[in-house]
Amino acid sequence: MTGKQSGKDANMSNIPRLAEIIAAHAHMAGPTLPTLHAIQAEFGHIPAEAIQMIADSENRSRAEIHGVVTFYHDFREAPAGRHVVKVCRAEACQAMGGEAVAARVAARLGLDFGATSADGGVTLENVYCLGLCATAPSALIDDRLCGRLTEARVEKLLAGIER
Repeated sequence: MTGKQSGKDANMSNIPRLAEIIAAHAHMAGPTLPTLHAIQAEFGHIPAEAIQMIADSENRSRAEIHGVVTFYHDFREAPAGRHVVKVCRAEACQAMGGEAVAARVAARLGLDFGATSADGGVTLENVYCLGLCATAPSALIDDRLCGRLTEARVEKLLAGIER
C-alpha cells in the first residue's frame, strides 16, 4: 500500500501496516519523527491508532507522542483535502499586502484557515514562512510555490482548483 489513503481513519486492516512502518524505524536513534513522517506519507495523516502504537514501541507515553504530532504543523490528525493551499502569514508577506491576499483566498475558497471543504476538495492553511520573502506575498498551492501574489493573481491560481 503506497500513497495516501482515501481520507479514512486507520481501521483494523491498517494496523498491520502501521506496525510495519513503526518496526522499520525502531532501530533508529530518535525514531519518532521519521516514523511519523512515514506514517503520514502512507496514510495522508496520523491515524489515532498510530499514536498509541508508537508510544508502546518507544516506551513513551501517548501524551508525549501526541505532543509531537500537535507541535509540528505539517502533521495532520485528519486527512487533508485533495488540494492544499497554504498562505504565508509571516511578517514579510504581511508587509507586502499578504493579509488582503489571505482574505481573498479564504473568500474565494469559502473556507476559514485550518478548514477543509465538506467535499474534501480543498484544505486552507496558514504557514509562517515559505522562504519566498523576496517575492512576498506568497503561497504554496499543491506543492507549487507562488510568489508576488495579488488578489487578481489569486483568482487565476485558484481557478484550477477543483472543488
